Amino acid sequence: MESAEELVPIYDSLADVYGGGALAEEAHFRYGQIKSKFVEIYGCGPNLFARAPGRVNLIGEHIDYEGYSVLPMAIRQDTIVAIRKHESSEGLGQIHIASNLPDKYESISFSTDIHQEIDLEKMVWAHYFMCGYIGVFEYLASKGIDAHPPFGLDVLVDGTVPPGSGLSSSTALVCSSAIAIMAVLGFNFPKREVADFTCKCERYIGTQSGGMDQAISLMAKMGFASLIDFNPIRATDVSLPSGGSFVIAHSLAESKKAVTAATNYNNRVVECRLAAMVLAVKLGMTPKEAISTVRTLSDVEGLCVSFAASLGSSDPVVAVEQYLHEEPYTIIEIEGLLSESLTDIMSDSSTSLSVLAAAKHFKLYQRAKHVYTEAKRVFSFQEIVHTKGSEEEVLEKLGAIMDASHQSCSVLYECSCPELEELVSICKDLGAFGARLTGAGWGGCTVSLIKENDVPAYILSLKERFYQSRIERGIINRNDLGLYVFASKPSNGASIIKLQW
Repeated sequence: MESAEELVPIYDSLADVYGGGALAEEAHFRYGQIKSKFVEIYGCGPNLFARAPGRVNLIGEHIDYEGYSVLPMAIRQDTIVAIRKHESSEGLGQIHIASNLPDKYESISFSTDIHQEIDLEKMVWAHYFMCGYIGVFEYLASKGIDAHPPFGLDVLVDGTVPPGSGLSSSTALVCSSAIAIMAVLGFNFPKREVADFTCKCERYIGTQSGGMDQAISLMAKMGFASLIDFNPIRATDVSLPSGGSFVIAHSLAESKKAVTAATNYNNRVVECRLAAMVLAVKLGMTPKEAISTVRTLSDVEGLCVSFAASLGSSDPVVAVEQYLHEEPYTIIEIEGLLSESLTDIMSDSSTSLSVLAAAKHFKLYQRAKHVYTEAKRVFSFQEIVHTKGSEEEVLEKLGAIMDASHQSCSVLYECSCPELEELVSICKDLGAFGARLTGAGWGGCTVSLIKENDVPAYILSLKERFYQSRIERGIINRNDLGLYVFASKPSNGASIIKLQW
């Protein structure tokens, strides 16, 4: 179990972060290139580096924001922030942010004003750095710390997590930015607290994050997946099955989570909240009580289980099937059940109001059923990993859970897309024990479970069956295939790195 007060680690050796041998040599070369680019841009080297990994969620999709446990692992792909602090003679300094891919991500500057708002109408990649920046100072203020003397920051960002892949490239940037800013200002805090405030940071760019991505990016341990619990955040090490390996493959459909939030990701958050409140009323709460006390489906699970018990069951889905209808709900119908306008109920959340403005109806039955069944799958997955049995039996059982998760995400939560469906089908045809979309969905990646010895042949077949036609059509370059399909062992979480060159 992760120590609640364990600080973000500070290393002076890349082997401590990435492992020894060739991995450390590769990392040393990469960091050397980042330092050289930093010197080229800013005239001197960085004070320090901070890195945070992407993640693949093995099981537990779209349930973290409903308060339920999830089971992800950090991957080797990460985001590195090189940073230098310098004094400013002005009242407000400047933050200069550059990317190691200048052709794709142009340099941009911001004021060091800690109260500035991010312009959601003109989103740029560096806004994710500013989420971390604003969040750090909001967190410091909550602790009564005034740490804003005149200064400027020079920043260079390098990342290997494919954007829009469902592997949390945005979270890796927010988390690495936040700990870089903390470190260059001379602060360090428990990983659990950093995970909590970086989760809140993403609201600055308009997404209602649930906390899984930040928790695993900060709290992961090399060699282990993590069972992430919430309220409070906790991470429990989970050993993955021997003989099995997880292969991650990009569907090449980019998931633009922030851009499509009102109709996709945030829409589901609102639908779950509405489903929870309607269930609460159906199960005996007054509308006023439901509106004031219920925000997530986990808040009403107890009522659902009590109802199920009266029918000889312990499954909260029994209440969903009894009290929510499968046909979409209109705003008028829900307002009638809750005796209040939805704009008044959601007035505390601008992102939720954006959802109401964009939505024509809401599917409450489907979203609730997915959440309750997916929450159960997480603990089934963990139990099977720890059960005794033949290697083949364990892998088959885990694969069946992954398949059921994908079916639920696709049919009940409707967060898949044609490319993901094609890729999952191919993964299964090639012999995967299980395959599913991972991350927010609507594009991004799949994760499949296969025998470790079969990884090279499996990846080669995936390249032929799914990627070859995309290469021929010019969608991707053959030399970039390693970015789109790979196996990954569980990696370390975020860290601060101070190298002696």
